Amino acid sequence: MRVLFVSWAWPTHFYPMVPLAWALRAAGHEVRVAAPPGIEAQVTAAGLPFVQVGRDLDAVARFRAYIPGRASGSPGRGPRAVSLFADLADAMADDLVAFARAWQPDLVVHEPTAYAGPLAAAAVGARAVRMPWGADLMHRQATLEAERRELTPLLARFGLDAVDTLGALTVDLCPAAMQVPEESRPGALDRRPMRYLPYNGAGRVPVPLPPAERRRPRVCVTWGTTVGRLDASLFLAGEVVAALDALDVGIVVAVAAQQRPLLGDLPERAKVIESVPLHCVLPHCDLVVAHGGAGTILTGLAHGLPQLVVPQLIDHTFNAERFAATGAGISLPRAGADAAGIREAVLRLLEEPSYRKAAEEVRAENDRRPAPAQVARQLAEFAGGGGPC
Repeated sequence: MRVLFVSWAWPTHFYPMVPLAWALRAAGHEVRVAAPPGIEAQVTAAGLPFVQVGRDLDAVARFRAYIPGRASGSPGRGPRAVSLFADLADAMADDLVAFARAWQPDLVVHEPTAYAGPLAAAAVGARAVRMPWGADLMHRQATLEAERRELTPLLARFGLDAVDTLGALTVDLCPAAMQVPEESRPGALDRRPMRYLPYNGAGRVPVPLPPAERRRPRVCVTWGTTVGRLDASLFLAGEVVAALDALDVGIVVAVAAQQRPLLGDLPERAKVIESVPLHCVLPHCDLVVAHGGAGTILTGLAHGLPQLVVPQLIDHTFNAERFAATGAGISLPRAGADAAGIREAVLRLLEEPSYRKAAEEVRAENDRRPAPAQVARQLAEFAGGGGPC
């Protein structure tokens, strides 16, 4: 079987697909990852064959307009980000369809904002499989209507009247408690659960690792990679570390090397770890303080860790609210995230065992889900049988 993975150049949308791509290759299937040039380094570092399609667009500038409280110009029709995702698809489509016609994939696996994926699948008669990176925030009626409007000119270029951006099947990594509520989704989808297996990028693990036995709890502070790219003023990791310095806790700061200057001056006892995959850091920690990105929250839950989340972006706010509802952590609004508020929340999370218990329950739920190898077998049956597996 030939499987074509499609993403645009946003690493946090690509990373959740890596374990499934590995599983398919290990099972003997041919795998390619098609994406714009801006993500080539991340794809090849993951050990996957890269196919360059299209050109990069300045998505960061467009995303900045969606930060709450900022002027965003004309809102356009429907959810504003759909217009950006349609432009990204337009920049990829010609090369992607040409490659798909030459390579003839059986399946096209795409993340939900990579509209060029289902377009290419339709153009060559392959089956499209969606793979959201967290909660399925794109499965909403207003989004689907905006997609149809925005994609019509692009589809016409390839002689297509319509494309189902929801695909034939959705691989679902999100714990049920954090998923978009069923009543908020427009119709049922063929969803196949898969265990969230953390892949937070390639990186060198420091030696020696922090010791497993500790006399005091250790807190990991991390602010992902997206927030700092969009607005340095929203990168609060340095402020969080300064607040924690008054507590009797160990402090580990996980940060991308290029964002190290955003931390500012830190207490000497704070240990900064640069560009180390988060899943290699968290086994040595007791608590996470972060920004609410799906990858960070799910990686923390995969290790059974309670978390304090201080979101600023719209999707991070949704993630934080759903996460807090699981009982595994606390969502603190920016207005309440002063030094005293951060310290109070961290102490509650460390001292009240219910938070750790809830996090362990979500971890157990994740562990019961089918592993990527099992889902790879399901996809092979799905592609070969022409119907549900």
